Amino acid sequence: MSQTQIIDANASKWGVWVSILIIVAAFVAYLFLPLQPAYLKSLLLLAGFVVAAVVYFVSPSGKAFVAFAKDALRETKKVVWPTRKEVLQMAGVVFLFVFVMALFILGVDKTIEWVLYDLILRWKK
Repeated sequence: MSQTQIIDANASKWGVWVSILIIVAAFVAYLFLPLQPAYLKSLLLLAGFVVAAVVYFVSPSGKAFVAFAKDALRETKKVVWPTRKEVLQMAGVVFLFVFVMALFILGVDKTIEWVLYDLILRWKK
C-alpha cells in the first residue's frame, strides 16, 4: 500500500469525525444551554443529528456507505428466495433432527448414569 493510499484513507474519514463533533456539540448544547422551553432544546438536538447526518452522507465515507448499501440491495434482489412450502419442509426437517438429537443425548446421559451409579458405584436410588 503506497503512502498516497494511506493519506487518502485517513483523509476520507473527515466526515465521520466532523459528524461526531456535531453530535457532541448538540448534546452539550442540549444539556448546558439555558433555553427555557423543552421543545427548543429538543429541536436543537434534532437539528444537530440532521446536520451530522447530512455532513456524513456528503463525505467520502458516507458516499462509500451509500454505494455499499445500493450494492447490497441489488444483490438481495438477485437472491432466489424459497417458497413457503420449502421453508415449512426445511423447518420440519430441523425440528425432527433436534428431536432425534435430544432423544439420543437423553439416551447417552441415562446410559452413563446407569453405568456410573448402578454398576460401578452401586448407589441405589
